[in-house]
Amino acid sequence: MTAPCSSRKASPYRSESPFSSRCFVGILLVALLLLLPISSDACGEPPRYESMRLPGLPKPSYSPGESVQYECRPGYQPKRPPLPTSAVCQNDGMWSLLQEACTRKQCPNLGDPANGQVDYPNGSILFGSEAHYVCNVGYFLIGPSILYCDISGSTVDWSDTPPLCEKILCKPPEKILNGKYTNSHKDIFEYNEVVTYSCDASNGTDQYSLVGESKLVCIGNDKWSSDPPQCKVVKCAYPYVENGMIVSGHGTKFYYKATIVYRCIEGFKLNGSNTIVCGANSTWEPEIPTCIKESTTPSTQPPISSASVSTPPSSQPPISSDSDSKPTHTTTTLGSSHPGYPSPSDEPPPKSLGAGIIVAIVTGTLFGVVVVVGSIYFCFHKEKKRKEGIATYSACQNKVTTPAEKD
Repeated sequence: MTAPCSSRKASPYRSESPFSSRCFVGILLVALLLLLPISSDACGEPPRYESMRLPGLPKPSYSPGESVQYECRPGYQPKRPPLPTSAVCQNDGMWSLLQEACTRKQCPNLGDPANGQVDYPNGSILFGSEAHYVCNVGYFLIGPSILYCDISGSTVDWSDTPPLCEKILCKPPEKILNGKYTNSHKDIFEYNEVVTYSCDASNGTDQYSLVGESKLVCIGNDKWSSDPPQCKVVKCAYPYVENGMIVSGHGTKFYYKATIVYRCIEGFKLNGSNTIVCGANSTWEPEIPTCIKESTTPSTQPPISSASVSTPPSSQPPISSDSDSKPTHTTTTLGSSHPGYPSPSDEPPPKSLGAGIIVAIVTGTLFGVVVVVGSIYFCFHKEKKRKEGIATYSACQNKVTTPAEKD
């Protein structure tokens, strides 16, 4: 049995759009709200300072009004008078700025060592400074040459014990075979002291030659300027050159460092160096030259008379017009980077968002999408119910106005 249609109040039918105006306005307002920045008033991690740090790990984000308290880093101490060390997250999402409230601690004073001096490249003895030691002439350093003002427990101190400057002394140089040196009776030689070597007289027909440095100098702690020389017989063979003659250096024996100068007789030319020296290995350095005969082949070209001599064409290119003869200047464009001035690539990268802010943005976006989808579904469902009601009302109206069928 169907419900009587007369129980429902008839209402005039009106056509509406698929979405009611109320639903459309609501969805639009929700979408606009989602477009607003999420947690725009939150602060990221607190700023870093050279002399101060946070006692623990910072949070990824802070709410307006929250504050953090800084403390001095190791090697630093509070300034006098003290400065603020507490920063506050402001309503605009920025931290209140602080000045460096801590200063470097100072290492103990270092005096100049005996027979030396200490230099401070940083101009101070504060934490992070260096001390460079140098000894006077005639003295050498025992210990580290550089000390560092570094952290030592709860304070600062130098990284090592200061060095010493000791006097430079040399032990006697080595003795050589067939030779001797001056002051050989001494057991210790001072800085810059010199010994001179010489060779003994030879018992044979050939004399000894001193090969090496004849003078040695004490230049460092137990360090001489060079190795000791040698005393030995150095004798080169007679340097005969066919079709040549000796200009200087005549002799019958040629010992160490003997020097010979040559020239060739007429009709010959020199092949090699015209000067040779008797070396330490009893050989001539460089090799003995030769004299080779000059070529006398007559010329096969016919003689050229003065009448036939002509001026050769100029090898220079023809002179062009004034417009073409102007010199070309190369323009050099200076780069944008100059020493001491940063280039655009040197600018620091933008500061990234904190992890908490990113999570809040993602969560808010997902929530907004769910709200919009739910609103659309609610409006569709409401519209469907409204249409079903209109269809039921229309069916009842048609049944009332149509005559009843006979039994």
